[in-house]
Amino acid sequence: MKFSFRPVEGAFYELFTKAAQNLVRGTELLNELALPGVDVQSVSERLTEVEHDSDQITHQLYKKINSTFITPFDREDIYRLGSGLDDIMDHLEAVGNLLYLYGLTKLPSLPREMHELIAVLDAQAKLTADAMPRLRAMKNLEDYWIECNRLENDGDRAYRMLLVRLFSGEYDALTVLKMKEVADELEAACDAFEHVANTIETIAVKES
Repeated sequence: MKFSFRPVEGAFYELFTKAAQNLVRGTELLNELALPGVDVQSVSERLTEVEHDSDQITHQLYKKINSTFITPFDREDIYRLGSGLDDIMDHLEAVGNLLYLYGLTKLPSLPREMHELIAVLDAQAKLTADAMPRLRAMKNLEDYWIECNRLENDGDRAYRMLLVRLFSGEYDALTVLKMKEVADELEAACDAFEHVANTIETIAVKES
């Protein structure tokens, strides 16, 4: 029987779970952008509120790291995981803000590939939120990081096809520049989800 001197400190896992749940809220808000007659300013403002809440969770996590003598697993990994979750939320907020500030939702429609990227992010967010409660027991996590990496590959394909469309001549040069910036944030969010999955895989291997 394996014995560990590490405590079962619930606060860390609760903070990770809350941060992941915020990511689901973030991708759900981005999905609203596909709805007819959507209030884009409202979506952008609500994304900012969720991002601020995530910042508070991250600050609580860092404070907990500094005030806890023995952590459930390596401090560096706790920091890396918390920082990774926060990075994803930053990218999601940037997508909503840029779409609003650049007025891109005034176009007849956003590129299909952009919605495909958002759908990938939504799937990654739900997968991540579902996996976080299992982090406490370090069990049944392998399917999570495998599927998250597979989704990241789907996101890469959608991103490349979006770039093909942006540079096809369908849009004027200024619109292309604006949408390229949004596309880069979407792709960065997909990558950040994969980085979180890789971090959890590393933690699971160390703790096994």
